[in-house]
Amino acid sequence: MASLVKRLLIGKPMETHRLSHEKLPKWKALPVFSSDALSSVAYATEEVLLALILVGASLLHFTLPIAAAIIILLIIVTLSYRQIIHAFPNGGGAYVVARDHINEKTSLVAGASLMIDYILTVAVSISSGVAALTSAFPNLLDYKIQIAVGFIIILMILNLRGITESATIFAFPTYIFMGLVLVLVLVGGFKLYTGGWQGYDAQNYAEAGKAMSWYSIFLILRAFSGGCSAMTGVEAISNGVPSFREKSEKNAVITLLWMSALLAIMFAGITVLTAGFGILPDEVHHKTVISQIASIVFGHGMFFYVFQIFTMLILFFAANTAFAGFPQLTSILARDGFLPRSLAARGDRLVFSNGILVLSVMAMILIIIFKGSTHALIPLYAVGVFLSFTIGQIGLFRKILHSNEKKKTVRLLTTGLGTFITGTVAIVTLIAKFEHGAWIICIAIPFFVIIFQKIHTHYVSLGKQLKLVSTATTTAPKASLVIIPISGVSKTVDHSIAYAKTISKYRTIIGPTIDYLIQLEKENPDKFITVLVPQFICKKWWHQLLHNQTAIFMRFFMILRQDIVISTLPFHLKE
Repeated sequence: MASLVKRLLIGKPMETHRLSHEKLPKWKALPVFSSDALSSVAYATEEVLLALILVGASLLHFTLPIAAAIIILLIIVTLSYRQIIHAFPNGGGAYVVARDHINEKTSLVAGASLMIDYILTVAVSISSGVAALTSAFPNLLDYKIQIAVGFIIILMILNLRGITESATIFAFPTYIFMGLVLVLVLVGGFKLYTGGWQGYDAQNYAEAGKAMSWYSIFLILRAFSGGCSAMTGVEAISNGVPSFREKSEKNAVITLLWMSALLAIMFAGITVLTAGFGILPDEVHHKTVISQIASIVFGHGMFFYVFQIFTMLILFFAANTAFAGFPQLTSILARDGFLPRSLAARGDRLVFSNGILVLSVMAMILIIIFKGSTHALIPLYAVGVFLSFTIGQIGLFRKILHSNEKKKTVRLLTTGLGTFITGTVAIVTLIAKFEHGAWIICIAIPFFVIIFQKIHTHYVSLGKQLKLVSTATTTAPKASLVIIPISGVSKTVDHSIAYAKTISKYRTIIGPTIDYLIQLEKENPDKFITVLVPQFICKKWWHQLLHNQTAIFMRFFMILRQDIVISTLPFHLKE
């Protein structure tokens, strides 16, 4: 029954050779890897305003200069990640850059930051989507956590079905949202042009500067760091380069440039409209800034509700960026021995299924703990994002510095400037939002790094204990007598060869093994069939979680067979 439900939800297993067909063309890769960054225009401007209004309306005229600074930073970071894609075409982003050009510990900090970033991407995007939904339908406010968890489950199932299938589903709502935002900016811009500037008073910057206090400067920096949430997701393309079709580096760079250009245009347009119409965050009535702009530009007719629905959808689908990046990142960490090896294995549908499941569960836990509040989650979000930006650019700087290429001065200056700015943003965000929840990141990242190191230590120890050595130094096993009753070379041998071939097609061993044993049982009704499974036993209980429990699953499925016996040959590890 469970197998039938799984097949209905996820689909039939796919053969390994079809992996090349699961690669993404640019038009599908854009919504898969960029929906997080593009969707952030729905809340990034609001994050700027939430910091500036803490001292009233006196700082609101800084909204546009802050937006301009964020766009300049976006250009610098885009140029840096363009170089990272070319230099590290196998994906992994900041983690791989730091691993190869800084040191192991720093790379683990980058890996932890990226993992936390992806988990928060799902939580923040889904929470923002629910906020967009409740802005249009306030009666749903009491059910926002249940709605959020439900959408994560839907995204999880869609991603378990495979990359190409999920990309096709997510592509059209993303493109429709981009079209609607561009229409919003054009129509809103025309209304501002014909109706005149109605918003924040942009005069007298000089007088405002005289009255500035250190606290005001701090709030401006805090607003800048909050608005930089518009850049979250920029790194996703560099992490997922292997998911692109042939000429993956070139396709990834083109997609990155498309994303950055669209993000800059939409973010700038929405910020100008916000300032021009004098819109402020309305948390009392649960009206987001972008929904207020839509109501002014489109009125409260059908077009407004269409806009809200697709804003909600893009925010939900923004979480898909994490579903594309997190499993890819954890598979690399797992192959390097810093996460359970099961995270490096592809599932029936050629995706990293275990990574998808881990991401889904952790995002649900965050949404329940923080009660689906976007503003409560964002302080945790930005620190990890900009820490990984900074580490990635430091590694790239070191790579360029030690390279033999000529005329590298411009690249060094660009990367160095980007490193300084993103590092500053990370520090400012941490300080500004420390008491609002950013302190959790200061605990979470070291915790993840310690876990990585513990896992790696176990795998290194395991490798030493299982390594084959000279028989002269190996403890001789106890003698045993093994009797294999066969009547000669028969169809059984042919079936054995057929079975071996099935294993090469799929990633799972249990299913083909069980099918073969059942067939063998039918052909030998008068015999007992014994399956001997070697299994190492870990000294510490948590080490057991790092390994596939093949013997356990085999025993579970074989217990119902009358004439099949499964026996375990234990090998006890000493460390």
